[in-house]
Amino acid sequence: MQANLTAALAVHEVIVLEGCDGAGKTSLADALRDQHGYAVTHSGRTCDDTDLAARYRRILAAPGKIVLDRSFVSELVYGPLFHGRSRITPPAAIDLARRAAGRGGVLVHLTGSPGVIADRLISRDGTAPPLEQLRDIIDAYHAAFGLLDRAAPVITIDTTIAPLQP
Repeated sequence: MQANLTAALAVHEVIVLEGCDGAGKTSLADALRDQHGYAVTHSGRTCDDTDLAARYRRILAAPGKIVLDRSFVSELVYGPLFHGRSRITPPAAIDLARRAAGRGGVLVHLTGSPGVIADRLISRDGTAPPLEQLRDIIDAYHAAFGLLDRAAPVITIDTTIAPLQP
């Protein structure tokens, strides 16, 4: 499945990979880099005083084929759930999604069953959040993509039905 998926995604100049931990973002980003020459930017949590919208505008303005392995969509999810607020406003996220789309980009929502994702996290990291917390994260991603689906093309892939192969 992954070879077909990467080939289908490779028609896009910009690919924004999003989803909860364990959904397969990094595996897919690595495959896109290795098979199709994308530059990969992985975004983890930054300092609270970072202007995230400006950071992502700069990344999206860079030339060439790029994959964002976690980015502004995650801030809409994890910010409110774990830090009390998002440092990206909904209008700023919509603007960033439009910028990605303007470069021939696509937003890829990787999702799946909380139980399978928990099992992946345990095998990878030795620990996983409680299933209820995983459900909350997955639900928050669905809501975030619902906000952005008019600004950019969104592809949703349940990686627990057809797992991504390394």
